[in-house]
Amino acid sequence: MMNNDSQNTNKQKDDPAISGKSIADDFSVSLKKESGAATEKNKEKKISIAVLNELPAKVKNDVINLIPEEVARKYKIAAFEKKGNLVKIAAVDPQDINALNALRFVAEKEEIELDIYQTSEGIFEDILNFYSGPSEMIKKAVTSFKQGNVDDLEITGIKKTSEKEILKDAPLAKLVQVVISHAIEGKASDIHIEPMEGDYRVRFRVDGILHVSLVLPKEIGPAVISRIKILANLKIDEKRKPQDGRFRLNNEGKDIDFRVSTLPVIDGEKVVMRILDKEGGVANIESLGLVGEALENMKLAIRETYGMILITGPTGSGKSTTLYALLKILNSEERNIVTLEDPIEYNIEGLNQSQIKPEIGYTFASGLRTILRQDPNVIMVGEIRDAETAELAVHAALTGHLMFSTLHTNTAIGAIPRLIVMGIEPFLLSSSLRLVVAQRLVRRICEDCKEKKEVPDSVKKKVMEEISRISKEELKKQGLDLEKGIDFYHGKGCDKCNGTGLKGRVAIYEVIPVNENVKNIITEKRGNEELITKERDALGVLTIKQDGLIKIVKGLTTIEEVERVTEGSITLSEENDA
Repeated sequence: MMNNDSQNTNKQKDDPAISGKSIADDFSVSLKKESGAATEKNKEKKISIAVLNELPAKVKNDVINLIPEEVARKYKIAAFEKKGNLVKIAAVDPQDINALNALRFVAEKEEIELDIYQTSEGIFEDILNFYSGPSEMIKKAVTSFKQGNVDDLEITGIKKTSEKEILKDAPLAKLVQVVISHAIEGKASDIHIEPMEGDYRVRFRVDGILHVSLVLPKEIGPAVISRIKILANLKIDEKRKPQDGRFRLNNEGKDIDFRVSTLPVIDGEKVVMRILDKEGGVANIESLGLVGEALENMKLAIRETYGMILITGPTGSGKSTTLYALLKILNSEERNIVTLEDPIEYNIEGLNQSQIKPEIGYTFASGLRTILRQDPNVIMVGEIRDAETAELAVHAALTGHLMFSTLHTNTAIGAIPRLIVMGIEPFLLSSSLRLVVAQRLVRRICEDCKEKKEVPDSVKKKVMEEISRISKEELKKQGLDLEKGIDFYHGKGCDKCNGTGLKGRVAIYEVIPVNENVKNIITEKRGNEELITKERDALGVLTIKQDGLIKIVKGLTTIEEVERVTEGSITLSEENDA
């Protein structure tokens, strides 16, 4: 981005930090007063500054808006990067006294230091485009569409254009870029573009909740979807059946993958883009929210040389993320780890990851048969969907392989009778199963606006009753001392969390080890849920509800969040909104 060779060797930390008379003074005279007249050569050396000869890939909204757009256009100055207290400024004429005094005013007002880069008229005009938010880009796209400047992609077909050209060519393409950039900045996991009766709605899923971000005019929506199809190498003229594709973009130096899915709906075609941040995708197991006895049981289970570990929960409850975190622990040169996934969400170095393709007969079952001939130590099957896959997974776990998989059940205990109903013999299941886990995701309280919250005594009493059933040993492992009392927290709302009071997510878990008693119940009682529940309680295993309550008392999340994902199972009074 920057031409480091042309950096001014005479720039010092206080130049141009707006300390002194004015920026104009800093650039027009020497910082040290010298006796005698300076030669033209010396003047030139002191005035020389760095050069910006390439357009920045991205300029954040809060940076570009440090200088109002009308001021930027008038004096041809614009902020394009900020690191700590230092802001980099692009200027067409760095020696323009009026421009420098305008910068001095900005620096004093914002209490920042400035580093000025000379740039060309062309690059400066491109930087000004970063002032355009989604609403401005929509206006430009509509104008261009009406003037006939936008290709009718549905008729002319796909142009052979590079990905960079596609994103930066027409106003429509820039609109797609703006939508994607805003989604990434907002930490969204998915972008939904869906036709409504009179327009197209753009929604972002942030921390598991969908929010309307933008509304597109009806004439622009189909062209935006066509642009996304081009990026994902999909057929733009195929609208009668669903399509799936992927593309990759570089955002601020990070490669981010997008998984694209199209779906025909009554008013047109809907597109959903899953945002897959390859670098930030795989977390440590502790940071996900697994602590105490549950963490110890999990670590014991993954040290086994064979057996099956099942993670249960509805779609979007973070099962795959937990599996990746476990595989990250096991990932070493001594182990051959093979995964079967649909789709592969994150590429992890050291793992052999395989994408199933049911349309050509490559399913979880057929893939698992092949994997067993690949001499694996650890196998991860994305999901057990049918009896054949379940049977193969159990046999793999019994023949010297550590097997990880997921199952769509509402409870951890419910996974056991589900597998038996699928046709797995109880004696085989009891011999292979090591651990069964249930999990949900709750939104974290924003740390920037977190504060204590007063709740009714009746609510405190019910929470204390629930927590008092947890053993003292477990509470100690969780770092809780109930003798000091309990506090409740919430986020009052700030700019960092967009006023929601919630930012990020943490998982709540129920981790049930399959001990000898549970094995006997599986074999002799065909996995009777009531008996396994009693054994779970006797072992002192935290339920999802109890783990949620602990995270409430720790100040990680709120009562409302835990009730939302546990379907109100805390059974608190209606006063909990107080």
